[in-house]
Formats: sequence, C-alpha cells, structure tokens
Amino acid sequence: MSDRYVKVEIQVEEMKSLGEDAEKEGVDAEQQVPVCSPPACASPDPSGLTVAGRDASNTCRYRVKNRSKLGKDAKNSCGKHTSDVSLHGSVVSAHVGKNLNRVLGHERTLHVKGTGKILQGKLETNGNYANIQPAKNNQETRREDGFKLAKKRRPCVSTVTVDISKAKTSLEALKLSVKQLKWKEFPLGRRAPCDIYWHGVSFHDNENIVSGQVNKFPGMMEMLRKINLSRAVRTMQELFPEEYDFYPRSWILPEECQQFTTQIRMVKESDATLNPTFIVKPDGGSQGDGIYLIRDPSDLKLTVGTQAKQAVVQEYIQKPLLIDKLKFDIRLYVLLKSLEPLEIYIAKEGLTRFCTEPYQEPSQKNLSHVFMHLTNYSLNVHSGNFVHSDSQSTGSKRTLSSVLYRLAAKGVDIKKVWSDIIALVIKTAIAVVPELRVYYQSDIPPGKPGPTCFQILGFDILLMKNLKPVLLEVNSNPSMRIEHEQEVTPGVFEYVPSLVDEEVKVGVIRDTLRLMDPGRKKPSISQLRPGGLEHGEEIPMEAEPQERSLDEGALPSLCLKQVYPKYTKQFNYLRLVERIAALFIRFLGVKGNMRLGPTAFRTFIRTCKLSNSIFSMASVDILYIDITRRWAGTMPESREAGMGLQAFVEAFFHLAGRRFKSLPLREQVASLLELCEAQLESQTGGEERRSVSCSRAMPRAVKSQTLGHTNPLLDSPAPLRRASSQDYRLHQRLKPRTLRANVEN
Repeated sequence: MSDRYVKVEIQVEEMKSLGEDAEKEGVDAEQQVPVCSPPACASPDPSGLTVAGRDASNTCRYRVKNRSKLGKDAKNSCGKHTSDVSLHGSVVSAHVGKNLNRVLGHERTLHVKGTGKILQGKLETNGNYANIQPAKNNQETRREDGFKLAKKRRPCVSTVTVDISKAKTSLEALKLSVKQLKWKEFPLGRRAPCDIYWHGVSFHDNENIVSGQVNKFPGMMEMLRKINLSRAVRTMQELFPEEYDFYPRSWILPEECQQFTTQIRMVKESDATLNPTFIVKPDGGSQGDGIYLIRDPSDLKLTVGTQAKQAVVQEYIQKPLLIDKLKFDIRLYVLLKSLEPLEIYIAKEGLTRFCTEPYQEPSQKNLSHVFMHLTNYSLNVHSGNFVHSDSQSTGSKRTLSSVLYRLAAKGVDIKKVWSDIIALVIKTAIAVVPELRVYYQSDIPPGKPGPTCFQILGFDILLMKNLKPVLLEVNSNPSMRIEHEQEVTPGVFEYVPSLVDEEVKVGVIRDTLRLMDPGRKKPSISQLRPGGLEHGEEIPMEAEPQERSLDEGALPSLCLKQVYPKYTKQFNYLRLVERIAALFIRFLGVKGNMRLGPTAFRTFIRTCKLSNSIFSMASVDILYIDITRRWAGTMPESREAGMGLQAFVEAFFHLAGRRFKSLPLREQVASLLELCEAQLESQTGGEERRSVSCSRAMPRAVKSQTLGHTNPLLDSPAPLRRASSQDYRLHQRLKPRTLRANVEN
C-alpha cells in the first residue's frame, strides 16, 4: 500500500500562518466533484487527492468550490481543468495509481481545507515526496485576495431609491407599488440623491433636486387650470376645428362675459324653442367645489366679495350616455413620460364615477340637483344613495372595463370607443405641450443641472348618448387615494380600503415606476428587425435589463399602453403650435425667462426677414404693444412684463395672415413657419461656413492660443470644436469620471 500512496509535505510555517488567517476570517471550504476524463477519475478515499490531467498538456490546474464569497473568487481565478484537494493538517495522502507519471513535474494550484487560501507553485519530485514551493509570499496573496473580495462584493445592480416624503394622499398606493417592485423607499427623505422623487402637488414641492426624476412637470398645475386649458384648446380649434370638436364651446370670465351674453341672446332670438344650459367652473376649483348650472347669463356670479371671479362657462352636455338611468363619467389615467421626445401612455384600466340620482334633462327646477348632474366623486360620496361596493361592476364607483363589457354586451363597438378616446387624449396633450415646454426651459434651462420629469394626469371624459367622447377637464393632481370615507356614527367618518381604487391606482403607479426605472434600457439596433417599423406597427417596448428580469417576471404585464409616438403618423401634422413655441423659446434670450421683450420681438422679425416696405419695423412695434397690452389685461395677477407664448401665437397668426392672405389660417401658419425655419437654417449654415473659413485663415499658434482660453464646446462651431487642443479633450474625458466619483462618495 505504501508503494501506491504518495505523501505530500507542506512547510509548517506557511500552514500555521494560513490556518490562523482562516480562523480569523471564518472561511469554510467544501470539496467539489472533479471534472476529469474517464480514465482519471476518482479515489474512494475521502482524504485522497484525485488528479485529472491531460497527456498532451504541460499544465494542470486544480480548484476547490468554496461556500464563501472568497471561495467563489478563487473558483473564478482557476483554469478550466479542475480537481479536489483536501488537506488534513500538513500531510495529504494522494491516490495516483497508474496516473502518477502524469502529474509529476506539473504546475499546481492547491486549495487548503479550512483556510480558504490558494497556494500556487511547482510540484517538485524527490523520491516519495512532492514538495510544493509557493510562487508568491503570503503578503502578496492576501493583497490579491482582498482586491478580489472587494470587487466581488460590489453589487452589479443597485436598488432603485424612491423619495416618498412629499407623496401626501398617494402615499399608501405608492408604498404598495414600491414594495411590489422590491425597491427602497425613504419616507423622511434622504440627504444623498434618490433615483425618483414622488411629489404630491407640484414640481416645486422640493426645490433642491438636481438629479434623478420627479413625477411632476414644472408648470403643469398652472397649465391645466380651467382657463389656460380652454385657451390652449381654443387655439387648436382655430387651426383644426374638426379635429378639436370634442371640447365644449367655452367662454372665459370675466373678460368674455359681454361676448357670452350677446351670443346667448342672439341664439334665443333666432329660435325661441332653444333654451341651452351652461355649466360654470371656477378657474382654480377642484372636487366640484363652486360648480353650478345656469340657463340665463343674468344668473352668472361674477364677483366674490369685491374681486372679479375667474371662471370658465361651458355648454352643458344634455344627452349623456346613461347606465342604470344614471349619468357617469370616466376617469382615465394618462402618463406623460417625456416632452422631448413626446411620449404618452394610457392606462388600460380606469374608473367610472356615477351620479347618485336618476338623470333628467336640466330644467329650471332641477338645476341645483348636484347629485343628478355632477359626476364628481367628492360630491356624490356625501349623498345618502352613494353605494360603496367591493365589486368592480356595481356601486357608485366601478372599473372602466366592467362598463365597457356591459356596453359590448349591448352591441356597442368598443374598439371604436377606445380609438376615439385615444385620439382625444393625444390631441389634448398636443394642445398643452407647447406652453409646458416654455415652463420647462424656465425651471430647467439647457445646461443647468436638474431632474427629468414625468407625470400622471387624470382625464375626465363623458360619453354622449351617441358614444362620442367629450373632454370635461384634465387634472394635474388626480386623486390616488386607495381608501374612502365611511360614516361610522353620525358626523364621524373613517377611512376604509377601497378595493376598486386599489385595483386601478396601484397598477398605474407601479407600472409608471417600471417605465421610469433608471435601469431600463432601450432595445439595441440588433433587436429591431431590418427595415425599421411598418405603418401602424407598435413601437417595441423598452427592453428590461437582464439583471432585473427575474423580479420583473413576477409582476403582471404593463397596464400602460403607449399611444405616442406609436401613432405619430396620424397626429404629427397637429403639432404646428409646438413649432411656434420653438421659435418663441429661441428668441427669449435670457435663460429662465418666459416672456419676450420688444427688442427680442424685433430681433425675431429681422432674423426671419418678415418686415418689408408694407410692414415696417414701426408697424412691428405697434403690433407688439397692442397684443401685449391686451394680454396683460386678461391676466391681471401676472407681474411679468412682455409677451407670453399665447400672445406670441396671436402675433404669429396675425403675421401669417398678412403674408399669405389668400390661404386658410392653417396653411397660412404652416407657410410662415416654413419660411422662418428656412431663414434660421440658412443663417446658421452661413455662420458655420464663415467660422470655418476664419479658422483656416488663422495661424496654427493663434488658433491654439484662442482655443486655450475659450470653451470650444459652447463658443465655437463643429469644425473648431474638432480643432481643440489635446489637453482640453483630455480634461473633458476625465471630468465626467470625477463627477461620478464625487456623487458616489
């Protein structure tokens, strides 16, 4: 037996030091089944050394699988050919048999049981002993193992962090969503930057955010007030009257009170049988507060105390679609994912909110019956007939899908209804986006550190009896509360869970967070089919990163459907006002400004070459003064001087009418836009060509000196930027790494 076994002797000093290190680190080793060729497999002795080798190879490697992270590092550092080494004390018995000649003289890597350490060296034969000479000393081995362990412990994917300290009424739904995603929430905020900030009211809930993402756009709350929304839609109605007939005819109070009175009187005089009803909505009202119905202009309440009341008066839809003889509206949740590029998602599930009294067409007797005419949940919840139900298809609040299913059972074309609703949402967003861009550049100018933004909007839509959808309003802060008030005793209310709200709202918030996950990656070119996308084909959803595929697999499919840019071809022609807003922003001059001064307006006219012998610069000044003065009177609360976007749009329409008199307004505006954009493009190209010629004429030493004292990325065109000095380019390459290091620290 002694002839068939070989004893391996290892230096005692090294074993002691390695054993002491192992005891301190608490590392445990485990044998791994050797990967070997069939003739070289294994010894029945558990303390034996099993060798797997190749005749044609001069090198044989061994590795041992370790349960610890250090053992995994050791495993990764080994070669492809593996075997076991189990050392008891300082002597190991090895069963080599006929394969002894294969292992003598080969380089070995041994893992010492109980130490978690690797000894590397050459196997030298001396009679019946094999001495292993270490290739590196203990200090170098410990240093390398420490580096490997630190590298291994660095997480591949960091958990997404969400600041929920400002969430307010959406807190419970948000916490459930974050929990389902297995992300990390910060209820009291965080000193270090978070990935996502969830605000309850507006973008300015937290003024100190310079990175990450915020769930509010600057200016959205102001833009979706009743008056501003009506003005934005009215501008689009002037350009595209047939496309924007989903919004009721509106008048703005008090400035258009006289116009409203005159028009209603003329309607009644022309047809005595007509007696239309109108609904008055306060500009800053919410939850149905201050809304009332009238049938005569004399019933308008124009003042609150001594102050004029800002409001919108609209035509009342007298023939709505009824279910169970009750009027209802649809609360649809829409995600505006970004402005540039414009991305819009619609929730596949929404809410339907029912009145609590059977509907009757408005008359002088029932105008004050709010539970019959107004669908606001905050009003009807106080009705004695309000029904809280855990079922999605019954009660005073139901899911949208349950209502659509019921309509489909009656033969209604649900696909047509959905198509009309999607068109309404996209068109409304296109009307709102131009001014949002102005607000956005004011709070987050280009080049200024700041977060990116997204926002969930609440669209209130009414279906008419003929199934045509009508836009009632858009809410910048739709309620995301997942509980409702219940009266326990007379006058005492408590909040109890609402299963219908939770079903809809948690899904909307959760999938919004999934879409805004900073770890999401867009599909690579190789993932898209050659030839691009065909007309009408759905744009591929952003691919999930591989690291989170397991977590995402446990979640349901997204409840948010992309509708833009999916339907770009159908609606892109409507974005004329956005192009006007781009001109407006270009000539604002000062970053953060939202109004155009007289000098900037004159610069716009000269740059685009819109003045001539008929329309002189004096006429330009008169036009600016007239329009600015009129708009200043419509917004008395505004303290800023100058021409805002809506006033600039009016001036642009006026200029288009003067320049292209024989064309319809839409074509006038499109023609003037093309003229302005062509002038700006030609001038930009000329400036670049002049800069190139000047740079070629400069001596090399002068160019180097000039570029050394300026920022070529900001002050020079592309050819000069490419001529930047090597030192500057090196600085730019190193700068981002330095910034990232500071953020991580």
